[in-house]
Amino acid sequence: MEYARSEEDAKQSMLYSYKHSFSGFSAKLNSTQATALAKMEGVISVFRSKTLQLHTTRSWDFVGLTLDNNKVTPLQLAFGDDIVVGMFDTGIWPESESFWEEPRMKPIPSTWRGECVKGDRFDPKTNCNRKLIGARYYLKGFEEENGPLSMSGNPEYQSPRDFLGHGTHTASTAVGSIVKNASFFGLGLGTARGGAPRARLAVYKICWANEEFNSVCSEIDILAAFDDALHDGVHIISASFGPRPPMLPLFETSAGIGSFHAMQLGITVAFSAGNEGPDPSLVTNVAPWSISVAASSVDRMFRTQILVDNSLSIMGESFLPTEIKGKLTDPSMYFEHGVCNSDNYMNESKSAVGKVVVCFSTDGPTLIDQAVAAVKTANASGLIFVEPMTRQTADVEIVPTVYVNFEQGTQIKNYLFESPSLPRVRIIPTKTIIGKSPAPTVADFSSRGPSSLTPDILKPDVTAPGVSILAAWPHDTSPTLSPSDERRVRWNFQSGTSMSCPHVSGVAALIKSAHPRWSPSAIRSALITTAYTRDTTSDSILAGGSMKVADPFDIGAGHINPLKALDPGLVYEMKTSDYILFLCNIGYTQENIHKMVLPCPGVDTSCPKVPKSNTNINYPSITVSNLKSTMTIKRTVRNVGHKKNTIYFASIVKPDGVEVFIWPRALIFSWFNEENSYYVTLKPLKKSQGRYDFGEIVWLDGFHKVRSPLVVCVNTTDDSSDSIARTSSSI
Repeated sequence: MEYARSEEDAKQSMLYSYKHSFSGFSAKLNSTQATALAKMEGVISVFRSKTLQLHTTRSWDFVGLTLDNNKVTPLQLAFGDDIVVGMFDTGIWPESESFWEEPRMKPIPSTWRGECVKGDRFDPKTNCNRKLIGARYYLKGFEEENGPLSMSGNPEYQSPRDFLGHGTHTASTAVGSIVKNASFFGLGLGTARGGAPRARLAVYKICWANEEFNSVCSEIDILAAFDDALHDGVHIISASFGPRPPMLPLFETSAGIGSFHAMQLGITVAFSAGNEGPDPSLVTNVAPWSISVAASSVDRMFRTQILVDNSLSIMGESFLPTEIKGKLTDPSMYFEHGVCNSDNYMNESKSAVGKVVVCFSTDGPTLIDQAVAAVKTANASGLIFVEPMTRQTADVEIVPTVYVNFEQGTQIKNYLFESPSLPRVRIIPTKTIIGKSPAPTVADFSSRGPSSLTPDILKPDVTAPGVSILAAWPHDTSPTLSPSDERRVRWNFQSGTSMSCPHVSGVAALIKSAHPRWSPSAIRSALITTAYTRDTTSDSILAGGSMKVADPFDIGAGHINPLKALDPGLVYEMKTSDYILFLCNIGYTQENIHKMVLPCPGVDTSCPKVPKSNTNINYPSITVSNLKSTMTIKRTVRNVGHKKNTIYFASIVKPDGVEVFIWPRALIFSWFNEENSYYVTLKPLKKSQGRYDFGEIVWLDGFHKVRSPLVVCVNTTDDSSDSIARTSSSI
């Protein structure tokens, strides 16, 4: 090994030493040094740091957490004072009303050990309070990989202060204080607040804007933030970032390592599932000790009327506060082959000032960002963007943009072609419509399962609001981040699993406040087993990006139900033995596991002599990715309901082609017996290969409905003719 030549060289190569919550360091090493280090005794993993990507006035009403209740204290105000939520993101805009102290807020919890760090335009004395109680920033990893943060050419703040807006938006969604009359130029008008408006906020800035205004999150900085947050005393961590597929082993990622140690200390970690949908198997953040959150819509639309010559009326979606007038035009007048792309712009053509251009996503094909950039280059007054109805997600754009589906777009295009001259078009200001559209619908961009890394663990776990979410925004940052956008707002619309993740973090904070002794697995179980799969019309939730009914790979167990999650009836606890089994199955030795798992009396860290699959981990959902013959699975539940003497009865929805037996069919709980186990036997009844089928197991006591998704892939076509009759046990 080529060792550092001196102690001074070693110090210069070191970036962070992780010492508070787990043992490790980040340093500049060559490949020879890294290989030699990996072979040393006591070293569990050595991996190259990577750059990760960042993945509301109505949404909390939609999930059932309303404030207009005169009979009792609203749930969001009853809990949360004692909970600290750590946000791993792009920082915070402390002047936002979302981060002012709530009335009669108690002193900062005595268990808090964190701090507010001074920096560029961030003074802890004036910017921190009883609401915002912690603010740190981590820059070493970013600068090592991207060079020094140039304060002359980069508008970023070398402090916890947020430039990109993402962190301010997610923080206000999770724990923002109550703010009346929040809107985006009058759109989405209402009372903004986070899921747990009385909870405390600690900000860990780990993502930065590069010179192109793209977010850059270094794994070196992320691990440093985990190390501090776990020591500071946070209760919940909300992390809206992740890698792009393909997935690396869990202990070769900052998210996997950090969240594992957080779980051991009783800290719940919620991650965004990723924005790589709707193709299957691209879900990220799939560790069984954290929560992976998909994104879906709420029952709010932003309807925008397009009038062509006052004879053709089309209703689209937009965030348009003012009326647009102009001449409707085809892109072929300004772009080669009619493809709305800046590279196709015909410079010799006339300017498109006063024109509204109709662009089809299938011409090129063309992405919305390309179309917006193209029509801006041509100086057009507006854009009508045509894309499949299953992929429509309106966004705030630098050019006024209305989204329409292909049926509508075809009507507009045909009218344009049949007109002897360019028709006049009026686009009426957007109106906010609530309660008229079926919701939720899974967002087309939301990453889907099955997990490519852990196929026997269902991911995502749940879905939550993540489409057109209105939340706080930095006052000095434009809503589009475009340097040419001179607008400044206090609230902005954003979409992504980055927005759904803090919804779950906020609910987790309420649950932790109501049940302070609950473990992360109990909180996750409560969210999973109380989730629902029906929309506001009592029909099945649809999967965006298709016309099909959503399945567990789209929504996990379903859409979060905060009120039910506070009283789930039963919970599936994951104990140390479950995590040891999982670590054994992904290849870790007893020696390594002994180093990773916190000491616990009576816990055996050795791997089982008879291998057990991850299906036997006590997860709230049940997934069997390779059912070849009859197998039996064990699950254990604990009664956390108010009634200690109660009986739960089983109800089964069988996956197609699978016989399901449960024993016992009734679980009897008492003051002396709060925990029960049951066994699920799955028997394949069909010849099949690589096809997933879905069912569910529900436990009912007359008040609670404890539902577990049942996901099974029958693989029997390669077996002999008597394979279905064979029986084995994996208990």
